Amino acid sequence: MGAFIRKTRIDEIPQLLNVLKGEMSIVGPRPERPCFTYEFNEEIPGFINRLKVKPGLTGWAQVNGGYEMTPKEKLEADLYYIENRSILLDLKIIFKTIKIVLTGEGAR
Repeated sequence: MGAFIRKTRIDEIPQLLNVLKGEMSIVGPRPERPCFTYEFNEEIPGFINRLKVKPGLTGWAQVNGGYEMTPKEKLEADLYYIENRSILLDLKIIFKTIKIVLTGEGAR
């Protein structure tokens, strides 16, 4: 059962409540636990810059590497998103996310 939940990513559904409460957006850098954010920022200066925007359910890093990305690669993808945010980029990320969820592509 756990593999199915992880593959379909339905374990992310409760985070929709955070979107409705305004704590998250649909698209943006995925939230990182604060202890990891500060740890990664020590190793990769600027990692904390991911916090410039609200975290999201899905993001550029998730649809372009997901679990396989290193923190440095994730930062680069998140900064790309932050610097190039637009409705079109958000729509592209949403459609790529839907494809990943439907196909199970990128799931562990």
